[in-house]
Amino acid sequence: MIRTISAFAFLFSILLAPSVAFCESASVLSVGAAKSLNDGATTTLAAAGEKSVQPSKDGPVPPQVMEKLSNAVSSEYIIGAEDILEITVWRNVDLSKVVQVRPDGRISMPIIRDIMAVGKTPSQLAEEMTNKLKEYVQNPVVAVSLNQVNSSNIFVLGEVKNPGRYPLKSKTTLLQGITIAGGFTPIAARNQIVIFRFTENAPGMKRLTASYDEIVLRSGISENFELKSGDTVVVPSEAMVVFPGR
Repeated sequence: MIRTISAFAFLFSILLAPSVAFCESASVLSVGAAKSLNDGATTTLAAAGEKSVQPSKDGPVPPQVMEKLSNAVSSEYIIGAEDILEITVWRNVDLSKVVQVRPDGRISMPIIRDIMAVGKTPSQLAEEMTNKLKEYVQNPVVAVSLNQVNSSNIFVLGEVKNPGRYPLKSKTTLLQGITIAGGFTPIAARNQIVIFRFTENAPGMKRLTASYDEIVLRSGISENFELKSGDTVVVPSEAMVVFPGR
């Protein structure tokens, strides 16, 4: 009897062995599949994460980009002939371009072709270009910045540290213009400043005078007038004032 029971037990253990092996194999396969699925999920999440970082095509422009696209001059600057402009169309390199304003006042751009730039502020030109591009581009964002001022300049001569021609990018007063040129030299006749200005109504130039002491120490603030494009500021030396005949 005991031998019979032992024989049945031996046979029963042999029959169970393949099942155990099968279960172990199945367990290994299930772990591998889970690992593969996890890897796939990780890849999907990573891709989704990368996509979420990128700005939406039709979404708002990031602040750091708008800062980069901001105008290099004041909003009141009037574009003139020969100025060099940088036109940037957000997320569209093919439509972005650096152009020089032609003598006829126009610039040439892809798609919209010729457009008048002279007489407009950078903001006005950007708005007009945006409206024109809406016919071809979805939600265009256009920025106009000034790379080089060639049309609006002032000239500061005489007894200043750095005489020469300077671009007039925004509102600039007489004292600011002298500061841009490095300030007075030790022998400057700062109370005998002369400004030559082109007249608008009649041909020729008119002569204006200003005194530094009047502007700073007294109530002559009106002499610190705004400089216009083409103005020539002359700061004579004290010797010239004392000996005007020379």
